Amino acid sequence: MNATQHAVPTSPAPSAGLGARVARWPLTRILLATLAMVLPVAAVLVFAHVALEKSMRVAWPQLLAAALCVLGYRLYVAKIEKRVPDELALAGAARETATGIAWGTALSLGVIGALAAAGAFQVVGNNGWPALFKPVAELVLVAAFEELLFRAMLLRILQNALGTRWALAMSSFVFALAHFPNDGVSALGLVITVAAGVMFGAAYLKTGRLWLAAGLHFAWNFITGTVFSLPVSGGAAKGWIIGRLNGPEWLSGGSYGLEASAVTLLAVVAVTVLLARQPAAGTVA
Repeated sequence: MNATQHAVPTSPAPSAGLGARVARWPLTRILLATLAMVLPVAAVLVFAHVALEKSMRVAWPQLLAAALCVLGYRLYVAKIEKRVPDELALAGAARETATGIAWGTALSLGVIGALAAAGAFQVVGNNGWPALFKPVAELVLVAAFEELLFRAMLLRILQNALGTRWALAMSSFVFALAHFPNDGVSALGLVITVAAGVMFGAAYLKTGRLWLAAGLHFAWNFITGTVFSLPVSGGAAKGWIIGRLNGPEWLSGGSYGLEASAVTLLAVVAVTVLLARQPAAGTVA
């Protein structure tokens, strides 16, 4: 209202109902969004595992679960936040995903190259190029689910409630905690997983959309696990080229994989700094 105008007396607006107030709490939104994404993914994967033979649950359950995860998130945003999810806007999605894949490829190949030069990585065989395709659907699900959960939902909601720095730190810490039960996890591995969470968060904040972070996440997992058969956050992988990690665990990462290598920490920090130097998009409400 213009400063020279007089306010028109109005009756006090009725206070929002208890349900509406509770729905605005950050913790409530986090819980509801998590349920909207986790339940359909769990339902599809459990059904496929229980009701179908192994030969009948190749690729499609993971792709269906990824699609339902996205739909569950969209439903949550529409019903609870009552807005259009700009973080999933399709404009520029292909370009940003491709850019993320390029960043993730360069990051993973750079780390593997450095380890090879230090004698901590060597190629010992191959499983044939068809091994490149079998894990792709699972990797799509992992990238979609984790980026929706930890960046589009957790980071965004915390950002609106606490500010960017606290949101980035807390969402990255929770991201690392989710990997705590994995095989071969170490203190250094958890530190690097936190750093990776910050990197993915910086990729999300750079555009305000999910595609750059999802492409980066997918490419890292694909190159390390599907191309070079290296453990991914403790998960065993069988890919095209059979790579072997050697030397002290702080350098090679051991059974947790490259995510526990000091070389990866340096590389992740470097990529995060490059991303942070770019202007961040505005906060999505």
